[in-house]
Amino acid sequence: MTNTESARALYARTREERFAIGAFNVDNQETLIAIARAAAARKSPVLVEASHGEVEMIGLRNLRAMVDNYKAEFGIEMYINLDHSPSVKAAKSAIDAGFEFIHIDLSQAKPHATDDEIIEASREVVEYAKTTGACVESEPHYFGGSSNVHAEAIDYAEIRQTFTTPDGARAFVAATGIDTFAVAIGNLHGLYPVPKHLDLSLLERIREAVPCYLSLHGGSGTPDDEFRGAVARGISKININSEIRRAYRTTLEQQLAARPDEYASTRS
Repeated sequence: MTNTESARALYARTREERFAIGAFNVDNQETLIAIARAAAARKSPVLVEASHGEVEMIGLRNLRAMVDNYKAEFGIEMYINLDHSPSVKAAKSAIDAGFEFIHIDLSQAKPHATDDEIIEASREVVEYAKTTGACVESEPHYFGGSSNVHAEAIDYAEIRQTFTTPDGARAFVAATGIDTFAVAIGNLHGLYPVPKHLDLSLLERIREAVPCYLSLHGGSGTPDDEFRGAVARGISKININSEIRRAYRTTLEQQLAARPDEYASTRS
């Protein structure tokens, strides 16, 4: 069985067994090792994901090789997701590099992209992904927040205007043929001083409206009970980024402060 066949089999299990796969952003080797160790400890499948900026820093094929190495070392089921690809070209490059999951998000790079442009880009990636069997994810428009730690509270009156509608999701999935639809139901990219709250009743209606898989971006800072509610209502993939970045930075700062005169590992 190929990597993409195994990935699709895992995805199918999320619907049958009612669980979601954790997708964690990685921008260095230390984070990748931590993700691999956690997956091994939990005996859990996992997605390693990289944004366009992370891909530019690490390299598509370097990341593919690193994931394959740790996958073998830890004996885990681990796949790669290209997160928020800004162009069809970048998405195709990740498919060629063997990524099993591809998220095309034209509107992030082109905020004023028309519905037709977003649909056409998504369809083109779906068609190209048939060469390897990669799973393709998309959504009509980029939703709020950024992968950072925010000081402001969440303005739900504002972001509710961008929530997914069941009819909109149905039309978009039918027009593009995507494998995964990224819902907007109160989730936001980044960490905020208040917990995030998901519109689970809306999620139920979206689940009934579309046949494909559903993903939840902006998972950082979401209460566990709301995660459970989202998974019970059909979410198959949950993206976590900001919490990983905060944990890495705060731990690094603590270690540097504790060892101000150390420049090389004491083990070397």
